[in-house]
Amino acid sequence: MNAVLAFTIVMLIWTISDFVSKKTKSLLSSLLVASIIFLIGFKSNLLPKDILPNSSLLALGTTVVGFIIVHIGTMISIEELKQQWKTVVVGVSAIIGIAVALLLVGPLFESRNYAIAAIGAVSGGTISIIIVQEAALALGLLSVAVLPVLISALQGLIGFPLTSIILRKEAKRLQGEYRAGTLKTVKVEAKETEQKSKLPEAFQTTAGTLFVVGVIVLISTLVNNLTGGLLNTFIVALLLGVTLRAFGILKPNILTGIDAYGLMMLAILIIIFGPLATIEPQDLIDLIVPISLSFLVGVSGSILFAIITGKLLGYSLLMSIAVGLTSLYGFPGTMILSQEAAKSIAETEEERLAIEAQILPKMIIAGFSTVTITSVFITSILAGWIQ
Repeated sequence: MNAVLAFTIVMLIWTISDFVSKKTKSLLSSLLVASIIFLIGFKSNLLPKDILPNSSLLALGTTVVGFIIVHIGTMISIEELKQQWKTVVVGVSAIIGIAVALLLVGPLFESRNYAIAAIGAVSGGTISIIIVQEAALALGLLSVAVLPVLISALQGLIGFPLTSIILRKEAKRLQGEYRAGTLKTVKVEAKETEQKSKLPEAFQTTAGTLFVVGVIVLISTLVNNLTGGLLNTFIVALLLGVTLRAFGILKPNILTGIDAYGLMMLAILIIIFGPLATIEPQDLIDLIVPISLSFLVGVSGSILFAIITGKLLGYSLLMSIAVGLTSLYGFPGTMILSQEAAKSIAETEEERLAIEAQILPKMIIAGFSTVTITSVFITSILAGWIQ
C-alpha cells in the first residue's frame, strides 16, 4: 500500500476513535474503538495487514519510545510525591498486589506468560504494554503480545464506572465530615511560576529538545548494555527524566509544546496494534479466559493490597480502593472522575471545593505512582521472565 494512503487511513481510524471516546465521555476508550476497527479491518481484509508498517508510524513509534519515557519522567514532581507520600505507598502496594495475585494464580492460565503479560496491562498503560510486547514478539509469542492490548482496551469499561461509584460514596462521606465541621482543610499553595530549563536556548527548540532527549535515551541504552539488562533502558530513562527535572536541567513535561510531540504520541499508540494484523480468530476466542482471569484476579489483588496499606496509613476504605483502581486508566481519568464526584454530591461551591481538595490530589498522584512509575518498573523486570 502507498505510504501516504496508509498514513492517511490510520489517521482516519484514530480520528474516529477519538470522536467516539469523547462522545461517550471515555467510557468507550479510543484504544478500544481503534482495536475493534483494526481487528474487523484485518479479519475482513478491508485493511491490508501491512498498513501499519507502510504508514511509517511503526518505525517512528519504535524509535521514540525512550523519548516518551524521558518525557513521562519530567512530568513527575518529587515535591508533590513527598507531599502525597501515603498515596504513593498505597498506589505502589496496589500494583504489587496485582503482580502477586496474578503470579499466584499463574497455573490457572494456559501459560505463565499470560499472567506476566496481564500484569503489565492491568497495572499500567501504553509503555507497559510495549515492554511486554517486545519481549513476547522476540520469542514469537503472538497471542501473549495481543493479550495486553485487549486487556488495556477494556480497562476503561471496568475502571471508570467502578471508580465513579466509589468516589461518589467517598464524596458523600466527606460531605458529612464537612457539615459536621470535622473535615480537615487542605491548604492550596500557589503554583510556582513555570520552571525553566537550565539548558542553553539553542537546545530548547524542537530540534534541540529532541537532540537532548535522544542523548538521554542513548545513555539509558548504554547503561542497559553495560549492566547486561539489569538496569533496563526504560527504567534508566524514567529515572533520568525525574532527576534532570528535579535539578532544573530539563523543564517539566519536556516534550509538550514541541512540534513533533503529537505525532510521536500517535506513533507510540499505533505500535500496540501491530500484532492484531496476524492474530487468528480462534486465538482471540482462546484469550477470553485469560482476559477474564486477568481482570478478576488482578483487580482483586490491587484492591486487597490497597485496602490493607490504606488502613495502616489512615486512609478510608473507599479512598484506598479508588487509589488502587487508578492503574486501570490513569490521567486524565483520575482528574475527571474526582471532579465529577465532588460536583455530583456537593450542594454548594464551598462543599465542592472542600471535597475536591481531599480527593483530587490523591487521585492525581495515585495515577502517577501506579501507571507512570511502578508499572514500568515491575513490567520491565517481569518481561524478562517471559519464555
